[in-house]
Amino acid sequence: MVTATTPSFTLDHLAIGQSATVRTVHGTDHIRRRLLEMGLCPGVLVEVLRRAPLGDPIELRVRGYLLSVRGDHARQVEMHRAESA
Repeated sequence: MVTATTPSFTLDHLAIGQSATVRTVHGTDHIRRRLLEMGLCPGVLVEVLRRAPLGDPIELRVRGYLLSVRGDHARQVEMHRAESA
């Protein structure tokens, strides 16, 4: 179970192959709404698949599909570690 004391971090800090769960989405109304529409909603598991050579964009697996997000948008998504099964 994730508690309020579980450390959080932003999506751009996940390494290739790591997974975490979305805690919340920040940013301007436009950016926040767009990220939520793309499936980055609280409670959703996200896995980092790869990064572009200069680190931006980041390719993710979200809800069974592939999604690429810019680094500045990834910094708006607060995450917490996925629980081990």
